[in-house]
Amino acid sequence: MKGIADTGFLVAFANRRDRHHDWAVSVARQVTEPLLTCEAVLAEATFHLQDASLVLAMIREGLVELAFDCNDHLPQLRALAEKYRDRRPDLADLCLVRLSELHPNHAVITVDRDDFRVYRRNKREVIPLISPQAA
Repeated sequence: MKGIADTGFLVAFANRRDRHHDWAVSVARQVTEPLLTCEAVLAEATFHLQDASLVLAMIREGLVELAFDCNDHLPQLRALAEKYRDRRPDLADLCLVRLSELHPNHAVITVDRDDFRVYRRNKREVIPLISPQAA
């Protein structure tokens, strides 16, 4: 499986007490190449897990790969921030929308269905998601 990793997925994968842990482990078992992500997602995951070594291990062990540099995409990120200003998107979400534009065959793996059902890549395209079923 190819994908783009969001914060909630990484946190759920690493935290056995997370309500989405079993789902995240199941998804991780299907990964055939490192999931693409950005530094903002890794920083958020580190904050939530309170353990940078866990996040660094995800990179070292090949679960995720840094595949985005904000400097290379500032105009697009600024446009997305303006478009979704009413939702107050964080930098990680904006980067993941842009990653989805750059890698259209990769689904975003997230527990954040609400925002990612609203966000669009290339202005109008629905972003393919892999997420846990709504409770």
